[in-house]
Amino acid sequence: MRLLNSEISYEVAKLGHTDHICIGDAGLPIPAGVKRIDLALERNIPTFMGTLDVILDEMQVEEAIIASEMKELSPKLYTELLDLLNKKCQGIKIEEIPHSQLKKTSRESKAVIRTGECTPYANIILKSGVAF
Repeated sequence: MRLLNSEISYEVAKLGHTDHICIGDAGLPIPAGVKRIDLALERNIPTFMGTLDVILDEMQVEEAIIASEMKELSPKLYTELLDLLNKKCQGIKIEEIPHSQLKKTSRESKAVIRTGECTPYANIILKSGVAF
């Protein structure tokens, strides 16, 4: 067990099929009414990728949603993200949507986890799958 944060662990444990959580950078607006789990300590601590890596070990993920702008504006992060998702969640659907739509979709998340990441478009919505 890698995940030590009790709030995140609790939210992951409560997820049903197709429920989702969002992991965001330091600047992602968190919608009113959505649980906010703020991990940000300082610039880039914790990182988006480090946080995602730990959560992927605890969560059954069926689909990931990212901003389409990431590919062009943060290409290194985009490549690292796809590599991590393919390694840990083989065969999941990865949907790319405009950042404005990702922010709207985050309103339906059970929780938004704010990291200290300052790389543009370092945000992801993870849809829960089932383990059977």
